[in-house]
Order: sequence, then structure tokens, then C-alpha cells
Amino acid sequence: MSQKSNRRTFLRRSAVGAAMAAASSPWGNSNPSEKPALMGGAPVRKAPFASWPQIQGNDKAVWKDVLEKKGWCRLNGDYVNTFEKSFAQMLGASDCIATSSGTTALFSSLNALGVGPGDEVIVSPYTFVASVNVILLQHAVPVFIDTDRMSFQIDAEKIEAAITERTKCIMPVHLGGYPANMDKILAVAKKHNIPVLEDACQAHLAEWRGVKVGAVGDLGCFSFQVTKNLSGGEGGAITGSNEDLMDRCFSFHSNGRERKNTYGFRYLHNGVNARMTEFQGAVLTQQMTRIEQQSKRRSENADYLTSLLGPIAGIHPAKLYDGVTQSAYHLYMLRYDPNQFSGLSRDKFASAMQKEGIPCSTGYSPLNKEPFLKETLYTPGYQTIYGKDYIDKWFQNNQLPENDRLCEEAIWFLQFMLLGERSDMEQIAEAILKIQNHSAELNKA
Repeated sequence: MSQKSNRRTFLRRSAVGAAMAAASSPWGNSNPSEKPALMGGAPVRKAPFASWPQIQGNDKAVWKDVLEKKGWCRLNGDYVNTFEKSFAQMLGASDCIATSSGTTALFSSLNALGVGPGDEVIVSPYTFVASVNVILLQHAVPVFIDTDRMSFQIDAEKIEAAITERTKCIMPVHLGGYPANMDKILAVAKKHNIPVLEDACQAHLAEWRGVKVGAVGDLGCFSFQVTKNLSGGEGGAITGSNEDLMDRCFSFHSNGRERKNTYGFRYLHNGVNARMTEFQGAVLTQQMTRIEQQSKRRSENADYLTSLLGPIAGIHPAKLYDGVTQSAYHLYMLRYDPNQFSGLSRDKFASAMQKEGIPCSTGYSPLNKEPFLKETLYTPGYQTIYGKDYIDKWFQNNQLPENDRLCEEAIWFLQFMLLGERSDMEQIAEAILKIQNHSAELNKA
């Protein structure tokens, strides 16, 4: 039997629960008798995973078209307008406003929702810092809800208890492209008449009960930063169906200009310049032509990888809620239990994976404990708005044990790793099992 055939036989067995029994047979470039690459053995994988972003001829053609026409600003061209219409249609939303980044999409949306000094915004602590920065930029206060470790998402069951008379908005983050529990979130929001702003910056084409995220709540925000599943280098978008809210978002993102009179000098609101350029819009129109196919490939590979990893003791892939009909898999997330790896620390496990040719990340640190929060909330301005007693109590209550634990367990594989072949997923599983089989030695090394 060939090495390749041997490896596939081993992995098929592991997928049905016989991983450790099958581990006694040789497979691929690594077998239980070989040393891990971290100890001088041959790595499981030598070839790089798929590169990102991916470029095709149509990307170059439209970028050159913008360059030569010199209509580089969205006020002087049509590519951003075209992208907005196409993206809204793809999501099933009534409207879309393209912005300079996912951060400015969130910033504009909070402004349109009237979030300001004295307000609270409910948000997840397991997210990129921009989700919190935009709240602070409005001189509002983030109210962190502990994480559901099984899903890596905000624990929707704990939101209602955190609502106060100051609560102005609920901002679920579809972290990694896995939708949050929107049934529960929408029910609580409706009961208390609080708008829902979806941070879908990592969740392009993810679905909740057949509806694309970003079109489930009152507003949705996306990022097109270079690592994202739909990439323009930078860029973002706001989606929604409330005309008044979308008009306010547009006005804020374009220095307060009236949406129907973008060339005049009439300013309805305060605002910033957060407009997307025609270069970004042009590239995004073409990147969009591949996103559905790429999304399908990621989902297929993620499902296969889950079938391989599920039976491995100490490896717990993130769960999807029952309402999820599609995950975007911007990240493939799992929890690592060192007790099933002879006490091998997560950091050393990650280093061993890297040496086996499998890039991975240990994810976010506890955002609710970052030093900038004290630096910001104890400024004279915040103490004037909220009072020192309120801020002291906020820090006293800022205890999120499940999120703390998740931040010590998480392992991520990035979205471009899911664009390859099924054999790539098999190599990820091979590397994990190889490390597990030698974890006692690695722990002493």
C-alpha cells in the first residue's frame, strides 16, 4: 500500500472514532516512530498553504481602468456604487454603504443609532479591538458579556441580565464567521426595544436560518481588510433596510453630506470622511465574482476537518448553533486541552504545529482586561460623564471567567488554509496526532 493510501486509510478510521488505534500504523511523511519536527524530525507538510489574497486578470483590468480614468474618489466614479448594489443584493439587504474600513462602518453605524456619552453598548469580549474602540470613540461604555466557550461567541443567555436604562445598542460579533445566537439576541432586543448592530466583519456570506448575517439585525457591518474572505486591502460596508438609518450612516461617513446631494455644501450632521475609494470598489467588484465558490470550498473543507478532529481527545472544534445554516469560516477555531497532551502547553503545541508546516494562532487575549480601558475610562471626560463611582463599579464587575478560560484554550487556523484540497485537512489532523503521540517527549524537551 502506498504512503498516500495508508494515510487516507488512517484518517478515515480516525473520523469514525478509531484515531488512536489507527495511530499505530504508518501514514504520510510522519508516523508514531518519527520525531516531531520540533525535535528534529521531518515535518508533516513542506508546501505552503494557498496564498491570500488571490489575484486574477480581472482585478488588474479594473484597477487599471480606475487609474487611467482618474476618477479615483467615489464621488467621481461608478465602481463603489456598483459594488454597493451588488453586495446588498448578495446579502438580501435593501441597502449598502461602502466605507473605508470595517472600523469606520461600525463607527458610522453607532453614530446613526444615536449612541453617545452616557450610553452603554453590549458587546463580546472575544473580538478584535475595533469592536470596542468604536464604542469608546462615541464616549459610550462597552458592557462585556461573558463568552460561550463552546461556540466562541457572546453568551446570549447572559445578555438580558446586563441591560440597564443606559443600554443603547446590542452588538453581537459573528466571530470567525460563526454566527452568534441571533434568535435569543433578537428576542431580548425586541423585548427591551434596543437596536441590534451586527459586527459581521469576519462573516461574509454566513447565514442564520437562511438569512445572510448583516441583514438579520437593524444594521450590519463588514470589513474588507486584506485578510478577510472578501478583500479589498482595506474597506468596509454597512448593510440595512431602514432608509432613515442608512441615510444617517451615509451622511456621517461623508462629512455630514446629504445623501441625495453629495456634491453640494449642505451638511445635515457632523461626520467624518470614511468613504471607500474607487480603487477598492473596483477590486471588490471582481473579488465578489469568486467569493461564493471560495465560501463553498471553505465549508466543505471545514466540515471534513471537523470530522477528522472531532474524535481526537483534547481537541474541541467550535460548535455551530442550531440556527446556523452557513458559517463563513474566516477562522477555523478549536479549543485545546493540554491534559490530553501530557500537559503540553498550548504555546508549545502551537510551536510544534508551526514546525510541522501547519500555521496556527492562539487567538485573542482577554479584551476586557486590556490596559487601554483604564487609561480611557479614568480620563476626566469619562469621569465627568459617568462619575468615578460608576467607573469603579464597572471594573469591579468586569469579571468574565469563561472568556478568560477560552483565551487560554483557543487555537485558530486561518481561512486561506481551507481553500486547498482535502489532503490539506488530513495533514492538519496528522500533525495534531503526531504531536499528541509525542507530547510527553515534547513536554520534557
